[in-house]
Amino acid sequence: MRMLGAGSSRLAVVAVLVTALLAISGCASLPESSAPQALGTLNREPTSDGPPPPIQGRDPDLLLRDFLQATADPANRHLAARQYMTPSASAQWEDSASTTIVDKPDTLRESRSGDKATYVIRAQKVGELAPDGAYRAAEGTVENKIEMSRVDGEWRIDELPDGVVMDRTAFNKSYRRYVLYFAEPGGASVVPDLRWISVSKNQLTQRLLTLLTEGPQPELGPVVRNQLAQPVALRGPITKANGDPDEVGIGLGGVRVDFAGAGGLSPRDRELLAAQVVLTLAGADVLGPYMLLADGKPLDDRFAANGWSVADVEQFSPEMYAQNRIGLHALRGGALAQVNERGVVTAPGYFGTVNNLQSVALSPDGQLVAGVAANGRPAPEPPRTLMVGTYGGNAFPVAEGTTISRPSWAADGGAAWAVIDGGRVIRAVNDRGTGNVSVQEVDTSALTESASEPNFRGPITELRISRTGVRAALIADGKVYVAVVERRPDGKYALTSPLPLAVDLSTRALSLDWLGGEALMVAREGNVEPVFTVSIDGSERYPLTSQNLTAPVRVVAASPTTQYVADSRGVLELTNNQTSELRYWTEIPGLGSDTAPVLPG
Repeated sequence: MRMLGAGSSRLAVVAVLVTALLAISGCASLPESSAPQALGTLNREPTSDGPPPPIQGRDPDLLLRDFLQATADPANRHLAARQYMTPSASAQWEDSASTTIVDKPDTLRESRSGDKATYVIRAQKVGELAPDGAYRAAEGTVENKIEMSRVDGEWRIDELPDGVVMDRTAFNKSYRRYVLYFAEPGGASVVPDLRWISVSKNQLTQRLLTLLTEGPQPELGPVVRNQLAQPVALRGPITKANGDPDEVGIGLGGVRVDFAGAGGLSPRDRELLAAQVVLTLAGADVLGPYMLLADGKPLDDRFAANGWSVADVEQFSPEMYAQNRIGLHALRGGALAQVNERGVVTAPGYFGTVNNLQSVALSPDGQLVAGVAANGRPAPEPPRTLMVGTYGGNAFPVAEGTTISRPSWAADGGAAWAVIDGGRVIRAVNDRGTGNVSVQEVDTSALTESASEPNFRGPITELRISRTGVRAALIADGKVYVAVVERRPDGKYALTSPLPLAVDLSTRALSLDWLGGEALMVAREGNVEPVFTVSIDGSERYPLTSQNLTAPVRVVAASPTTQYVADSRGVLELTNNQTSELRYWTEIPGLGSDTAPVLPG
């Protein structure tokens, strides 16, 4: 099923986003002599006197359909929708109570007599929108009773439930998905926070920066840092300075933002502040350069003359941070192998010489390996063992179980995560100084006790830690979730706030991996759309081509620039045709039906 339409290219090929960011960084410099002007006063498009009124003489059922389109305009407390109501209904309607996006709504007449009518709006839920623009995939049915009256010859809504219900097609026309960025706790990268906003172009910059100052979604609050939080605040108006074309060639201008309190930040925190702002604005097509000030002075003297560009902060981008720098490996015949220009080569050390591995994972730097081995012990002994060791060196057992999920390394290579027997999540913590590995239990009680997701249940068959380390993608009972990775004050970890994705899948999910920071790649049972991408808020889902695939697809492995699957025949890579938009899967030579792709992470 094809989900919400905005931003599909960012899900299908995250590499396109990286390329776009690099291109934006080449914009012209912003001269200091340019005269600043308030953004809200520039390039303002002509505005009408207000939203269009209801069509005169409209039958009540058609008027209700028009109303569901009008609810997608949130301006002035949904003034467009209130025009379809009587004055008393408008006064009583609490539009802020909730926002639900529905698919293919039906308007069913319950009764009609003279100047009174009762209708029921019935539709399938697809999502819910929080006041801060955070989207949550939803399922179930909406059924709202609507009382209508004829006023001065025109039908109007006289009574309706509180909250906004809008048709998905209208939502797509009015809202667009944007990405806010906040710093991960260690400050090595920024973390995406997806929001859906309906705002005019001339107010977009102000809206995005205001959302940054308001902070991340509540679930992310405990696991990210916000450099644009007190005592740092926006200082004065956000302005756009138009450069003299004779000086800069194209006269694009840029954005000038002054931050009160930023003068007290450390150089590293100033860089993180710049990364949050620049990557947020650049991703929203707000072009640079970005003149960032701290209490009226340059945030960083290196960029005082020309401003910041995307290239200056791209090292913090989740997509750049997640780049595969050690190449493709594979699990072949129960052993780890490397795929290079010479073909498929056996990896050195323990993991390359055994023949009983069922899954394997490489740390991001390629120095450490975690693998699940079938130990051949007779029942009732646990048949599987989690092995951890060095690439090219030895390994030793750290945990046993009847089932053990494919391991997943944290971004810093400090720990390999795995699920034992479908419910026990562990971290095999590696001390690089001593080489010792200790097992730490992860608290998963918040997954099954979540008030916002009461239907979460196991077993957990797949767990992948995001490159930023603050989220985990899960498959539990065949369903896809994203949870928050929370580090407690005592140093222990917990998985919290499970968010369901792809809630209407008709078959069970089998394998998943992170494309970048904003999307997952998922394989599911069957031969209908066996591989798809889904955004981390569940708002967008797109099938990837099945050309050349032979179901079932067993395993997926992804990075922002490369995507691999293992199907019933072997390992295949998703290829882009240079001369057309055609995409297809290409088989990797030397890897047969007993193989699986392995990427770091």
